[in-house]
Amino acid sequence: MRRKKSTNDAAAAPAATTDRAAPASTGLAPPAPPHHSDAGANRPPRWLLRALVLTVVVVFVAIFTWNALGSLKGLFVNLLIAMFIALALEPVVLWLVRHGWKRGAAASAALFGSIVVAGGVLALFGNLFVQQLVQLIEAAPQTYANVAEWVEGQFDVAVPESGDLVDQALSSWGGDVASGALLLGSSIAGGVIAFLTVMLVTYYLLAAGPKFRATICRYLTPSRQQEVLRLWEVTQTKVSDFLSTRVVLAAIATVATAVFLLILGTPYALPLALFTGLVSQFIPTIGTYLGGALPIVVALTSQDLTRAVVVAAFIVAYQQVENLWLAPKVSEKALEMNPAVSFVVVLGFGAVFGPLGAFLGLPIAATIQAVAGTYLRRHELVSSPMLADPEAAPART
Repeated sequence: MRRKKSTNDAAAAPAATTDRAAPASTGLAPPAPPHHSDAGANRPPRWLLRALVLTVVVVFVAIFTWNALGSLKGLFVNLLIAMFIALALEPVVLWLVRHGWKRGAAASAALFGSIVVAGGVLALFGNLFVQQLVQLIEAAPQTYANVAEWVEGQFDVAVPESGDLVDQALSSWGGDVASGALLLGSSIAGGVIAFLTVMLVTYYLLAAGPKFRATICRYLTPSRQQEVLRLWEVTQTKVSDFLSTRVVLAAIATVATAVFLLILGTPYALPLALFTGLVSQFIPTIGTYLGGALPIVVALTSQDLTRAVVVAAFIVAYQQVENLWLAPKVSEKALEMNPAVSFVVVLGFGAVFGPLGAFLGLPIAATIQAVAGTYLRRHELVSSPMLADPEAAPART
């Protein structure tokens, strides 16, 4: 029995082997593994479409934000002016509060008082300027005739009549005058709106005072609150120092101009000098030339062309002395800045931000310097001959 079973098993084993090897012996290929189609292999990943949509949205949002900021540039400038005026008038408001005034009443008195003073100065000197300008226009034909006669006598050339020049100017610039009038009207309307915006924001900042600072500090930790309040105090101090330097420079310019005009015999010497001093210091960049224009016009209409040229030469010379020597010295004392740094700051801020930047450049730079001095660590200087001037050589006997 056992021997027969082993024989059957041996006979069955080759049969099983034959069955497993049958496919190979028949020449049939094994089934191919599953594979993806070509369309599926070239399909982009799922995140690509989402990334493209997100990129387009970001680009459009960035363009909209850039255009919006450009449109709001005028508003930002007005807010900056309002902040500067509020910081400048804050000491006056505090003085009134210490003397028993309510905060709102003190803010109103300080703001409207400054407007009245500025309006009085403009009315006083504006009337004088208009009168002298009218006299200059009335004397222009005779002045042109005298100059034309001198040119014809010296150079033997024909100079056109003043009436012909007026007719030619009207025919050439008539359309430009009309468009310029429309532009002037829109500019005046925009100026009124900007003035009202600045005044309203300034009043709210002055009237709020500590409440406005408290509102900001509520969102900050105690340590951050100390830093913000210290920065606010430093900024207010620097703005006050800047205004004090403007007042000092205006007083010096007024005295120098008054002495020169009195020596020259120009009428209205004292009011003209005061006008020149104030305008040259509180209107940036072109203030000196605007302030010096009125004395030049008065000298031209009340005296002669020679003295008007002398006054113009004095204005230009004094401007150079003030820019290169006087103003940097005063700014160094009040704002604790190097004279060269003060001069470069005014030029740089004026080139980037225009007249407003030139006017606010010094207090902003002084504030940045004070903040940097507070938070930046200073070290002791090493011993080097490059850090000090050499000692003077002993005199020979």
